[in-house]
Amino acid sequence: MESLSKIYHPEFKITINGNYSLSGTYIGFQSILENILAKLDKAWPGFNLDIEKVVSNETDVCVFVNITAENFNSNSIHHFVIKDGLEVEFNLYDFSQKMSQIMKDIN
Repeated sequence: MESLSKIYHPEFKITINGNYSLSGTYIGFQSILENILAKLDKAWPGFNLDIEKVVSNETDVCVFVNITAENFNSNSIHHFVIKDGLEVEFNLYDFSQKMSQIMKDIN
C-alpha cells in the first residue's frame, strides 16, 4: 500500500456516486484505504475488476472495466485525472443502482 500511495496527490479526491455503503467523496489516500479498499471484499464478496480498455490524453485516463462479485456483473468506466504525474481525482461511472442492490451492509 505504501507504493500505491505514492501515485496520489496529498489532496486526491475520489467520488463514488449512488446511494450505498461506499458512496461519497473521500480526500487523501488514507481515507480511500480505510473507507473503500479495506471494505471492498466485505461489501462485495468476491470483488474482481477486469480492465477491458484504456483511453487517455495528457490529463485524463478512462479505464473501461468489467466488475464482478458474488451474484454481480457490470461494466463501468473509471476516470482518473492526472496533474504533475500524480492522480488528483478519480470518478467512477458505475451502474450504481445495480451495485447498491447487491452490496452487503458494512456497518
